Amino acid sequence: MYGAVREPRRTRCDDGPTNCPKRPQMKYDSERHNRRSIRLMDYDYSQSGAYFVTICTTDRASVLGEISDGQVSLNELGEIVAETWQWLERHYEYLELDEWLVMPNHLHAIVVIGDSLCRGASGSALIPGGSRTAPTAARRKPLGRLIGSFKTVSTKQINEIRKSPGMGLWQRNYYEHVIRSEKSLNAIREYIEANPFHWQDDPENPDGVG
Repeated sequence: MYGAVREPRRTRCDDGPTNCPKRPQMKYDSERHNRRSIRLMDYDYSQSGAYFVTICTTDRASVLGEISDGQVSLNELGEIVAETWQWLERHYEYLELDEWLVMPNHLHAIVVIGDSLCRGASGSALIPGGSRTAPTAARRKPLGRLIGSFKTVSTKQINEIRKSPGMGLWQRNYYEHVIRSEKSLNAIREYIEANPFHWQDDPENPDGVG
């Protein structure tokens, strides 16, 4: 397994910008992060493994919160997104969440699809808001369908709050990268953790300088 479940670290740098984490040197393509990446030929995205995903809001609008001094401050909508992301793990027993972070207009996350239903869950879970779901099927869903479930549930919950039935929240597509080594895994973890410190030059920030 690729490590324990890791909560997003909403930390700030109190010692001045010179001591803030540096952005890890990993390949990042802004254009690709704003559209569905080309899938690997004949690759089974339901097989066990670790995946880095980036999911952006519609038009990259900063509707989930704001960043100040390297610290993410989520609003009510952002908190719903964070809650729903954690629900995904509770609902699908073969799915584990590694490093993840909700930003003002996107979500960065590492998800791990396991070999089996290994957490001893009952096969059912509460969706955000209350009602109980039907038992989860043993067959793993591919990554795209898992992301689709997250988008559907979070959008429904948020539209109930803002009284806007049918309104979109997320871009139709998403970026995905198959993690193939421990070195790559650790670099992406660091990239996610350092993301708030580099918001001004983040390619996903429409008001930034990046």
